[in-house]
Amino acid sequence: MATPGEQALEGKVAFISGAARGQGRSHAVRLARAGARIIGFDLVRQIDTVPFAMSTPDDLAESARRVKEAGSEMVAVEGDVRDQEEVDAALRAGLDRFGRVDIVLGNAGILHDYKRTWLLDEDEFRNVIDVNVVGVWHTVKAAVPIMIEQGDGGSIVLTGSAASVSGITNLGGYVASKHAVLGIVRTLAKELGRHQIRVNAIMPGNCNTPMFDNEGIRKLYVPGDPEPSDEEFFKRAAAMTPMRNPYVEPGDVSEAIAWLVSPAGRYVTGVALPVDGGTVVP
Repeated sequence: MATPGEQALEGKVAFISGAARGQGRSHAVRLARAGARIIGFDLVRQIDTVPFAMSTPDDLAESARRVKEAGSEMVAVEGDVRDQEEVDAALRAGLDRFGRVDIVLGNAGILHDYKRTWLLDEDEFRNVIDVNVVGVWHTVKAAVPIMIEQGDGGSIVLTGSAASVSGITNLGGYVASKHAVLGIVRTLAKELGRHQIRVNAIMPGNCNTPMFDNEGIRKLYVPGDPEPSDEEFFKRAAAMTPMRNPYVEPGDVSEAIAWLVSPAGRYVTGVALPVDGGTVVP
């Protein structure tokens, strides 16, 4: 059986949300190296309740460049996962080019500002739910009917988090959203198994992207210090994991996804796979 490094995805097409940078870009490039063609979309503008700088059109263009450098093609589209019509349009643009979709990565996600759950305002809570939950649903809703009609099976991986299985102080809306992702995964795995479409979640812990390394998270991890040093911040982050790794790299998550969506994972469905150095070990 082919492994993910041996063009195991040759002829396959992957539809990826949040593809402009971070984990989404890493996944696009990794699947491209395994032979997949990519349909990638991203909002590429700021949501005002997000406490760090979001991606830009240049970031999305850079993802497409890197996919090409990896030996494949990417249809890169600006689109908002909160809007079903924009998600549908992004997928149609890719279908017009590649003619099919075999893999779906519901990866787009945001955080809200860091505060107690009852102090979040309406927009802070709703924007996280709308991107992290409704956006995942929109992405799946766009692709699943086509995958069923194709009749060839497929694979869906939705991005959860260590926050999918535990509470995190000051991130109540985010935690709620990531718990919801697992509910979607488990339900879809039962609904789509008869169509040979597998549905799993990936659960990164701290991941070396702007969502993790920003001023707000630093203050959350090192309370009482307005400007925590790198050393102190990473020390606190490492203390969260049995393996004492302060974070994983996006590529670590991509490797797990490459296996999940490959023929090597052909009977794996309904699983929530941590990639976190042991953060969620009970």
